[in-house]
Amino acid sequence: MDLEKIEKVIELLRKHGVNQIEVEDGDFKVSVTASPSGGGNPFFGQPMMPQMMGYQSGHMSAPIQSTAPAPSADGPAEKVLGAKQKLLRSPFVGTFYRSPSPENDAFVDVGSRVKKGDTLCIVEAMKLMNEIEAEFDGVIKEILVENQSPVEFDQPLFILE
Repeated sequence: MDLEKIEKVIELLRKHGVNQIEVEDGDFKVSVTASPSGGGNPFFGQPMMPQMMGYQSGHMSAPIQSTAPAPSADGPAEKVLGAKQKLLRSPFVGTFYRSPSPENDAFVDVGSRVKKGDTLCIVEAMKLMNEIEAEFDGVIKEILVENQSPVEFDQPLFILE
């Protein structure tokens, strides 16, 4: 089972309002439980992923939601999105990087025009560098996270229009 399948399991949990789900696929087992605070931030419990141990890097698209912003590390988000604006959220817990290395320029800046599939940032999770890609064309209106900051699952990263 790959990360996209795990992301789909989490989306099913949200879509159907279920508080907990367990999935087994061969040697892989994952249990996802919704946050008791009602914030909708599921966390993983006892994942066993033997076939993914050698996985070194990945490309992953962040889930996009245009509903009210989720709480951030600073507390509840107060921003109200415009009709054409969408949030791009972190697909997992990790460290946010705006560029591939400290010597390189940022992937995007405020005002950058992006196309579906363009790399927006990297989220390092468990020593794996995961490129987060745009799921649609748009313009970066705001970058909500500082470079090299820790991010939580489902934390808003960018506002696109």
